[in-house]
Amino acid sequence: MPRRPVEDLGTADLRSPDRILKAYGKAGGFSARALATAADILEGMWRDPGATVFLSFPADIIATGTRGLIRDLVASGLVDVVMTTCGTLDHDLARASRKYYEGDWLLDDRELARKHIYRLGNVVIPQANYGGILESEMRKILGKLYRAGARKISSKDLVWAIGEHLAGPKGKTSICRAAFEQKVPVFVPGITDGAVGSQLWLYWQDHKDLSIDLLRDEQDLSDIVFTAKRTHAIMLGGGISKHHTIWWNQFRGGLDSALYLTTAVEWDGSLSGARLREAVSWGKVRPNAQQVTVEGDVTALFPLLVGAVLERLGSFRRERTPG
Repeated sequence: MPRRPVEDLGTADLRSPDRILKAYGKAGGFSARALATAADILEGMWRDPGATVFLSFPADIIATGTRGLIRDLVASGLVDVVMTTCGTLDHDLARASRKYYEGDWLLDDRELARKHIYRLGNVVIPQANYGGILESEMRKILGKLYRAGARKISSKDLVWAIGEHLAGPKGKTSICRAAFEQKVPVFVPGITDGAVGSQLWLYWQDHKDLSIDLLRDEQDLSDIVFTAKRTHAIMLGGGISKHHTIWWNQFRGGLDSALYLTTAVEWDGSLSGARLREAVSWGKVRPNAQQVTVEGDVTALFPLLVGAVLERLGSFRRERTPG
């Protein structure tokens, strides 16, 4: 049992992200100490030559400024594989053309509905900035693919096609564009669960020879997992994105290291609530793996975590494992 004394935080500890997290590690403060451990694990992931780093996250955070941070991680080669949900494509594509706005948790949702405004937590989205623009853009993208002879499209192919479409100024902030340019595979196992998925279905009404090849995605994941020297995972939130990441890594004996940020509770038995220690029993995380679960809001904690580790790395540049 550890016997290191708890140290007090001082104002001098708050002058940079790295100093904050190093101080958190000594302060013994609940989730703060877990975040300090996560920084050490993340640094190890990014310093591990030849390893494959997975990043998983749900769509909701892409409606916030966290989208820009994830885009930068993809663009700078700090992640090799992305696992996410269909809504990520929705928000990334919509925000490439239109704005989302600050809202409030306590806005009157009936009044918002009358004004044709969606609420996502404390973010608000004019309906015209979402559904209509997605329909227009997706028909252009799917039409181009179809005319080029595509008849089976994996979710990875679709993400790269969206990224290719977002050329010029629209693509500067886009995760899909960064993935296309860096050839980072982005997998969306629940591809029909969102506006982009609905547009796929609508396009299929008149093009019944077009299909989504999810098994191609699974084969690509198999190739990645079974050729990886080591695998690490940064998991932001739970659901299908988290599960598909740990599911595939069980076939190689589990992840070599993992960090998980979540607000879900453990006592309901859900996958989102399950701490990483539970994944060890399933063989999804190796018994000797460095791993930590951090309880808290991804949009508040993840930027601080990444900032601290990038400060440590300085001019270090990771050589990405091709996906």
